[in-house]
Amino acid sequence: MLERYFGLARHGATVGGEVRGGLTTFMVMAYIIFVNPAILSFSGIPALQGQGAPFAATQAATCLVAGALTIAMGLAANYPLALASGMGLNAVVAFQLIAGLKLPWQAAMGVVFLEGIAITILVLTGFREAIMDAIPLALKRAISVGIGLFILFIGLVSAGVVTPGPPGVPITLGELTSAPVAVALFGLLVTLWLQARGTSGSLLIGIALTTALAVLVNSATAGRAFPTPGQAVIPPSWLALPDFSTLGAGVDLSVFARIGSSPRA
Repeated sequence: MLERYFGLARHGATVGGEVRGGLTTFMVMAYIIFVNPAILSFSGIPALQGQGAPFAATQAATCLVAGALTIAMGLAANYPLALASGMGLNAVVAFQLIAGLKLPWQAAMGVVFLEGIAITILVLTGFREAIMDAIPLALKRAISVGIGLFILFIGLVSAGVVTPGPPGVPITLGELTSAPVAVALFGLLVTLWLQARGTSGSLLIGIALTTALAVLVNSATAGRAFPTPGQAVIPPSWLALPDFSTLGAGVDLSVFARIGSSPRA
């Protein structure tokens, strides 16, 4: 059935390979489940607490949209591509629209809703493809590099390799002898070693081993190694109902009434 529907042999794929690829893709992208709601809810920024969208509800929406669109990509388009929230755009919504322009988070998400409609129109009319073809290849590569560096920076901050610096200094080196940095370097070295050996599923294995080590280290230090709640711990419950309390609240089109329609610097 899978062969008839997806044409695996025609694409040189196997069921086992696709399952490993899917699991690896999920594990590599799973940080979005936590980073996206953390940015939109201003988690860890006391001065902006309460202005953003609720963390749990944003997390549920992130998972729902990513899951539904990824399944649609596979079943409708037969492409092994995962779709999820764009890292970078969420920072624009949080710090420009909400913190900068003082929009309620519902109105800020309404801007995203309008953007989605605009992009859909561009896709259906073929104009989006024409725009992409007009962008120089060097600029496309630069965009990919910029996104990669942004994701790398998220990882460096999460691992504690870099931390916010004193006034006037954006970042500074963290405590490089701390447990989170040691665990992150262990995971990086193990993954690179497995990839160099050509091990199938090296990324997935590296993530699993690093996660297990982080949980063990955190347990051995009574939670002092990873003090962030919910990090590097075995969850007390493996199942919980998602929080869909804000589903649909982002369809708020009051942005024009609040800030007008003229461009702002």
